[in-house]
Amino acid sequence: MITSHSNPKIKQIAQWQARARERREAGIFLAEGFKMFEEAPAEWIREVYVSEEIREKAAFSPEISEKLDRTGWEAVSPDVFRKISDTQTPQGILCVLERPRYSLEELLQAGNPLFLLVENLQDPGNLGTIVRTGEGAGVTGIILGEGTVDIFNSKVIRATMGSVFRVPFVCGEDLCAVVERLRENGIRTYAAHLAGENYYDSFSFREGTAFLVGNEGSGLTRALAEKADNYLKIPMEGHVESLNAAVTASILLYEAYRQRRL
Repeated sequence: MITSHSNPKIKQIAQWQARARERREAGIFLAEGFKMFEEAPAEWIREVYVSEEIREKAAFSPEISEKLDRTGWEAVSPDVFRKISDTQTPQGILCVLERPRYSLEELLQAGNPLFLLVENLQDPGNLGTIVRTGEGAGVTGIILGEGTVDIFNSKVIRATMGSVFRVPFVCGEDLCAVVERLRENGIRTYAAHLAGENYYDSFSFREGTAFLVGNEGSGLTRALAEKADNYLKIPMEGHVESLNAAVTASILLYEAYRQRRL
């Protein structure tokens, strides 16, 4: 059992928790909790750490016990686990995982695709919710522009509730160039924009579709918005001028899902 904060593995994990650049250079991300461990593809898992306190008290399910046997794991003292944890109330299990790698060209091979392009989104909870909603609505992939919060941020990972393991995504893209590439492939792009004159449910999203969603406060940049094939808007009552970015994405994705199920 690891009991020292100065253990090289523990020091490395603490650095990964604090520094996105080091995680990126190592090609890894971190995930905490039993649900995340249970849903993580075993082939992605590099290391697993379990708090000795949890190991002694918890009766692991047969599925988790069997997976722990396959992945291997190390026990750490409760104090050491708190050092490597990023949560206020740790569940007592942490995984180091390989980053998945997707490409736009790979995603474009899908038939009748549904994409979401995200520009300059800053809130980790919003992005995590978008990833989870995207899975539910059958999104083909999520394309993240430069300046968007790191999808491997621990708060984003938690908010996805495991969907990050199943929803393809491409990071750090020039979204204006992406829109052009989508157009070449017959995929129409729709910008959620205050200048939209038609409501979102007046369009057909049955063919290849991509929605553009921007920053929580300032929305889409003019350069990206002007690339869109259409502007659309969501009806709102009262004095509400705009909706939360994750809510906007959810409404649009589920409208596409509804239409495609008819």
